[in-house]
Amino acid sequence: MGAKLGGGGKRGKRRGSGVVSDINVTPLVDVMLVLLVIFMITAPMLTAGVPVDLPKASAKAIQQSDTSPLEVSVMNSGKIFMGETEVTIERLKGILQAIAAETPDRRVYIKADTTLPYGNVMAVMGAVSSSGFTKIALITDPREVVK
Repeated sequence: MGAKLGGGGKRGKRRGSGVVSDINVTPLVDVMLVLLVIFMITAPMLTAGVPVDLPKASAKAIQQSDTSPLEVSVMNSGKIFMGETEVTIERLKGILQAIAAETPDRRVYIKADTTLPYGNVMAVMGAVSSSGFTKIALITDPREVVK
């Protein structure tokens, strides 16, 4: 007449005491949300440049296949910028000729103010073209079309 104190047989074992194969998704979601917030804050800061009042057009956006297109901006005052650096048109030609010697297939984006005379835009475009570049694009603001 002995008493059983547990532990014997199948009834005493706990079910599920082995390795749990479920993935805890909560830490993954937390990390992804933090990364999303970080990228949402830093992404607008990466697209810094010279503010130019772009003309409106109904053309589709250019598909960007190059990793680093060159950006030339022309302000309404006639000042020319290569990236964020102000240059003269002669200096622009020299810089672009040096770049075209290494990579002539790079894209060059020209941003010109909408109030700028047509001749000034064509002078900059001619300087870019005479430097050896063939992929030249004029940047417009696609949000509204002038009627």
